[in-house]
Amino acid sequence: METKPSYDKDLRAIGQALEIRGITTFELKSQLGHYVVHGAGEKPASVMASVRRWLQGGEKEEPSNISYTAQDIERIDQEGKQRRVRAGRLPDFYSLSNTLRTLGGYLNSKDAQLLELHIRPLTVTLLYQNRDGHPQMEDRTIASFFNVFTEMHGKRGRKD
Repeated sequence: METKPSYDKDLRAIGQALEIRGITTFELKSQLGHYVVHGAGEKPASVMASVRRWLQGGEKEEPSNISYTAQDIERIDQEGKQRRVRAGRLPDFYSLSNTLRTLGGYLNSKDAQLLELHIRPLTVTLLYQNRDGHPQMEDRTIASFFNVFTEMHGKRGRKD
């Protein structure tokens, strides 16, 4: 029996890795057993931002394809858990990792299978198969997912 991906966990981990690389505009494709991201890092706004990215192990701004396997995602998730210290506080919705986590939670709630997502500065395009196997496409503002984000955070708070 094949288990469905936990898109909220998977996409948040990918978001954490992309934040370090400075990649904020990209397309992500879900393929059998892994995800492929095609994007380029933004040019840092200042010399200090360049130094900060370099110290965090960030990459150059050249477009690239990055593949994330289940093992990569698990490792990134574990590293992220070690860095999180403010449990119980409402995280920043507009950080890439939280935006992607929210999109993953949205897909999970629809029992959908992610095919592709395209992130741009203010909008996202989701391409997925609904539970009946029919393809669906949504082109929405990122802000339109804020209620999903707050509901997810509320549910996590009640579990603790």
